[in-house]
Amino acid sequence: MKQILAILFILACLTSNAQKSYLQESTAEKDKRMQWWRDATFGMFIHWGAYSVPAGEYKGKEVKGIAEWIMHSANIPIPEYEQFVREFNPQSFNAKEWVRIAKDAGVRYIVITSKHHDGFALWDSKVSGYDVMDFSPFKRDILKELTDACKAAGIKICFYHSIMDWHQPDAESKKDYPHQNTPNPDFARYRETYLKKQLTELITKYDPEVLWFDGEWIPEWTEEQGKDLYNFLRNLKPSLIINNRVGKGRSGMQGMNKYNDAAGDFGTPEQEILEGTSDSDWESCMTMNDTWGFSKYDHNWKSAEMLIDNLIDIAAKGGNYLLNVGPTSAGVIPPESVERLGEMGKWLKVNGEAIYATNSLKKYKEGDNIRYTTSKDGKYVYAMITKKSANIINIRQVKPKPGSKIYMLGVKEPLSWKFVSDGVDITFPNQLPCDYAWTLKIQQ
Repeated sequence: MKQILAILFILACLTSNAQKSYLQESTAEKDKRMQWWRDATFGMFIHWGAYSVPAGEYKGKEVKGIAEWIMHSANIPIPEYEQFVREFNPQSFNAKEWVRIAKDAGVRYIVITSKHHDGFALWDSKVSGYDVMDFSPFKRDILKELTDACKAAGIKICFYHSIMDWHQPDAESKKDYPHQNTPNPDFARYRETYLKKQLTELITKYDPEVLWFDGEWIPEWTEEQGKDLYNFLRNLKPSLIINNRVGKGRSGMQGMNKYNDAAGDFGTPEQEILEGTSDSDWESCMTMNDTWGFSKYDHNWKSAEMLIDNLIDIAAKGGNYLLNVGPTSAGVIPPESVERLGEMGKWLKVNGEAIYATNSLKKYKEGDNIRYTTSKDGKYVYAMITKKSANIINIRQVKPKPGSKIYMLGVKEPLSWKFVSDGVDITFPNQLPCDYAWTLKIQQ
């Protein structure tokens, strides 16, 4: 009853044009809203939908490109693509198991595709019948199950949502990605009576912490529409965090804003990491192999060592790492992904203190193998060593005070160290506490 009354109150405010403007927020207000996200550092991206059924193959042939784009890449007519939706029946899907995998990996938030460009929704939408409950044989609300499992495990639930929609007739783009040959599409009608209503459902039914937009590059979408949508959604949930793809501010795959007043709360570098630190919030979204959605042809897996190196580099530069998994049509996260996530989790159990809730330094690196973060109170600097060629490591950028203690995370006893002409020499312990990279905790 309380939830229904809250929804009615929100709708009453909206219909009376009583929207508050959230477009000019004070630095203090934004810092408070963004703090959990900044501290989280590591998230899991999940690309899952009907495209997992063809899994990169159409009419017996491999379709080049990323698997979730197969409807466009293979120019599949809507009636044929809908057949994949009718075959989408992931009987092995277990939300609690997915969340356990994420939790064991050290993930603090999950972003799942509520609706990708193909328009198929993974929740019980009352706005459209093109969803998992009404159009597929699965008849289970995937977002509800995953939301419940995340909240029980203390992981933040967040939703990806595509502005572009290849299935909805009024969303037909005359210039980009035409799929339906709609004679007179009405994008404004799609925006107001479909896109906004589905997003309202997501917020009021599932209470996500982040809305992660994509598909904003179509010519029908404008920065003004992005700012209007941003404000509309923040009125529904003031604490909501929204990425910069809600508007037109993103500068290519590098993902940071082209201008200062762009809509959105954080930049979105895709498949790359910023070259240095930034005064703006940002999150690198990256795959473990080459594609986001599951492809039976993609076996180009990054090593656990590379993924941990990426996490270290991103954290040192003050960003977040959103690492993707693409489950199969059966609802199984590929074992290659699970294995690598498990290795990351083992490493984070030892070294997480240097990753979560830390600050970056302007001089965040030293050479190719040392990355720095600092504790929020400034009492400690963390030096993460990604390659070791000897038992003594020399650092020059961090100068501990005489008598300061230096520890290796995972090792109880302090390490031996001394000042030398070119900095500080620190002796590694005989037995290392983990694989891949090691963290020195240096008292300031």
